[in-house]
Amino acid sequence: MKLTKMKSLLLMLTAGTAVLPARAQQKKDYPIQPVAFTHVHVNDQFWAPKMQVNASVTIPYTLQKCEENGRIDNFLMASHEKKEGKLSQFTFDDTDVYKVIEGASYAMQVKKDPAMELYIDSLITIIGKAQEKDGYLFTFRTANVKKPHEWIGSKRWEKEEDLSHELYNAGHLYESATAYYEATGKRTLLDIALKNADLLVKVFGPGKLEIYPGHQIVEIGLVRLYRITGNQKYLDLAKFFLDVRGPKGDAYNQANAKVVDQKTAVGHAVRATYMYTGMADVAALTGDQNYLNAIDKIWEDVVYKKLYITGGIGATGAGEAFGEAYQLPNMSAYAETCAAIANIYWNSRMFQLHGDAKYMDVLERTLYNGLLSGVSLSGDRFFYPNPLASMHQHQRSAWFSCACCISNMTRFLPSVPGYVYAQNNNDLYVNLFMSNKADVSLKATKVSLSQTTGYPWNGKVDISVNPAKSANFALHIRIPGWAAQSPVPGDLYSYMDPSKASFKLLLNGQPATYKMIKGYAVVERKWKKGDQLTLDLPMEVEKVVANAKVKDDVGRFAFQRGPIVYCLEGPDNKDGLVQNIMVDKNAKVTTAFNKDKLNEIQEISVEGTGTKRQLNSEELIQVKQKVTAIPYYAWANRGPSDMTVWIPYEASSARPQPAPTIASLSKVSSSSDNSRLLEAIRDQYEPADSKDTNYPYLHWWPKKNSTEYVQYDFAEAHTVSESGVYWYDDQPWGGCKIPLSYKLLYLKEGKWLPVEVITDSGIAKDQFNVIKFKPVNTKALKLEVQLPLEQSSGIHEWKVK
Repeated sequence: MKLTKMKSLLLMLTAGTAVLPARAQQKKDYPIQPVAFTHVHVNDQFWAPKMQVNASVTIPYTLQKCEENGRIDNFLMASHEKKEGKLSQFTFDDTDVYKVIEGASYAMQVKKDPAMELYIDSLITIIGKAQEKDGYLFTFRTANVKKPHEWIGSKRWEKEEDLSHELYNAGHLYESATAYYEATGKRTLLDIALKNADLLVKVFGPGKLEIYPGHQIVEIGLVRLYRITGNQKYLDLAKFFLDVRGPKGDAYNQANAKVVDQKTAVGHAVRATYMYTGMADVAALTGDQNYLNAIDKIWEDVVYKKLYITGGIGATGAGEAFGEAYQLPNMSAYAETCAAIANIYWNSRMFQLHGDAKYMDVLERTLYNGLLSGVSLSGDRFFYPNPLASMHQHQRSAWFSCACCISNMTRFLPSVPGYVYAQNNNDLYVNLFMSNKADVSLKATKVSLSQTTGYPWNGKVDISVNPAKSANFALHIRIPGWAAQSPVPGDLYSYMDPSKASFKLLLNGQPATYKMIKGYAVVERKWKKGDQLTLDLPMEVEKVVANAKVKDDVGRFAFQRGPIVYCLEGPDNKDGLVQNIMVDKNAKVTTAFNKDKLNEIQEISVEGTGTKRQLNSEELIQVKQKVTAIPYYAWANRGPSDMTVWIPYEASSARPQPAPTIASLSKVSSSSDNSRLLEAIRDQYEPADSKDTNYPYLHWWPKKNSTEYVQYDFAEAHTVSESGVYWYDDQPWGGCKIPLSYKLLYLKEGKWLPVEVITDSGIAKDQFNVIKFKPVNTKALKLEVQLPLEQSSGIHEWKVK
């Protein structure tokens, strides 16, 4: 035994809570285990650069932002080393620090970084000083500020089922501590985590405090502590936190039923998928079949009825939640980056339980599309929601006050290699395709694997199999559903005209003998050094259509090539517009690799038609044009723009470019400080009702009980006599309501004067509010809006005649 290893073991046995070899103490576990990312060295042209950007740009950037935005100060105030100051905005902000430490730990396991390790050590010292003597660690309470945050309650755990996030913070602490211990062998953060977990074991449980976590993840964190210590009490507490949920709680955080009685995905999508992941962990480690039955049914509900083509989940911004079955709006799609990450965690676990490729199909779809879109190519700009259509209102941000998605991305990307391979005795699974070298220990022998591929742009994958000695084992090579004419499990999406091409599998240059089992081509034989497998996947461009029950996608298709979903974006298309494009369903498609665009992409080109309206005519002007599609994950790297994933192939689904009007040609200004929303009121897209979020709208939230304005400045003087305003109102759940009152003013000789009203339809939602007035000749109109006492207001559209 090496000296360092012996020293580490002695430390484990003598300091604090003993960290014992866990495997010997665990009787049950997942039948299939992933090959740890530390044993898989990715060297491809797609993922390796992205992981390098994460390590060299995103992690240092996020740590800097944590400093600038008070995350570190929270801990300094909690330890009373900083006497004065203001806590950051949200009670879960501590987790941003934990998650970046976790990400840095994974990155350091791939490549040592002494400077980063030194910095993380200094952060851990600060965290340790903020912990109370009994193990409690929650800066928003311990800081003892003059005006405590309204979410924390008057005593510990009082508002945990609601908004305090005390247990959510604990869960991320445990994951971070485990990662840092595994990366460095240092147990400073692990000791902090174990001390906190021991407090939870003392406080919570049957006959003790019986409440559930308001935001799930502590269950996953406790399982990680159980794995590293082998201490049953952590696993028992994880199960308790799941079993104590429901049935009298809120569907928002999945407490409306006992977890074993839940059959559909409801409520906050991130909370939900963290919970399903925790249920899978506990089911694997305890053998609880009721847990398995529940998450199997919920998985089918999500994948068959609630999954975006990008792998995104969570259809609505109201509660960041799952919608109803087949409710998948595009422009208002929430599809939070954190939810995509949680969806990957969950599907990875489902694969480990069942060994079925369908779970890896969903994982791969999410990985290459709905997750990867969450971070810019430069690594320092981010998306929180990931919509499937946009009209310039979406732009990548440098930071969010609620920064969970940013810090979550830093911890996820370094772990990508850990999803490539998995094993079960003498079954070795090849799940993802990227050039890499890996070492795997099977029961029969150790195996060195090497993948060489240009995936996802090229479908050829060469796999070198080099066992330490000739031995019998089975290689399970995933044949992606997209290559077998099934883009997703179930019938939510299908190919419009499936190509006849199929995959080829060669062994040492000859057709391989294999069996298809659960989506895998299984080659079982006596392997020897130098054996070569070649998988050739068809990389045809497919047109994907949605189930007819998805009303937002009727008459439209989406391009997909390999695992990559495509979109149309303004910078690549005529006049910077894409909402007005229509492509015939039989149009021939070509592709070309562009190494100079968006960090190397495969582009799609097709002939299409641009449509626009003309004044005083129902007849459309149609112009043939070249249409270019790019990978969805790469959109909005050139600024805000027009974008759509779903392309109309029927005229009834198309959105022609509107004819110009006085309003559409005006310059817009407002007391709203969000310039991206100003264009919304003159874009001529009329809503279905006042709460419709499928198209952009202007709002003044979070302002309330104030007078606000919006103004049109005309290019030249016009004589106008009618105004129509369509208010945004998302009651009862949202923050906007129709205003108490409003005035219409016109500009005359430098002064704003009220118009002389002839008829006024009043203030109502779900319709245009029309004022007809004595004609005025003016160069500008202004609406002065009185917001409600307790809500804000917004405007979908403002017409002028």
